[in-house]
Amino acid sequence: MSNSERAERSDAMKHPTDTNLILGLEQGAIPSFFQLLQHGVIMKAQVRCTVKDFLCHQLGLSREYVGERIQTIFLNGKAVDDVNSAVLNDGSSLALSASMPGLAGATLRKGGFFGSMRNQISHDEHMKPEPLQGGMISLKLFNLIAKELGPMLLKRGVWITGDRLEDFFRKQSDSFWARCKVASKNGEHIVPNELAGIQWSEKQVFLQLQDL
Repeated sequence: MSNSERAERSDAMKHPTDTNLILGLEQGAIPSFFQLLQHGVIMKAQVRCTVKDFLCHQLGLSREYVGERIQTIFLNGKAVDDVNSAVLNDGSSLALSASMPGLAGATLRKGGFFGSMRNQISHDEHMKPEPLQGGMISLKLFNLIAKELGPMLLKRGVWITGDRLEDFFRKQSDSFWARCKVASKNGEHIVPNELAGIQWSEKQVFLQLQDL
């Protein structure tokens, strides 16, 4: 993680939400937002727990899904082998990916045969969980994991830094805005395509999507 990304994440977690944004979309339009998940979104969590507890008990994923589908996990930029001992803390960054191709994918896969090749990038997993407390974490989702978990997270609602959301909106085509039917900013209705003209860069935005 770069210094700029670390500073951005820290700022997002320290400051309260400036803006609440709810978007109502046509069925099938939510995948347009998956690119935001790759950069990282902020969400509330009960921290001081293991990665497995967070995934299974807080996100509601099955043990089978965590064990078989999520093949690569990074916690604070370090590869995780054991989800039962890696601990999330307030401000942690968690990245999830399905299996990736080639030697890189084999090396980064949790518990994989090539795990010994990545000692310098592996997470120190000797921490113990403590009593849970409320906190905020950064979550990144990639490839099939973004497709499978993205709709659930975006419908639940996530925090996004304003500059990233501003860049996203300004890059969208007319076809995107045609599928965005309803927008509510801090409880007031707004014409959806007007979102592209708003300066979001000084804000922290709580974004929630709805299927119409």
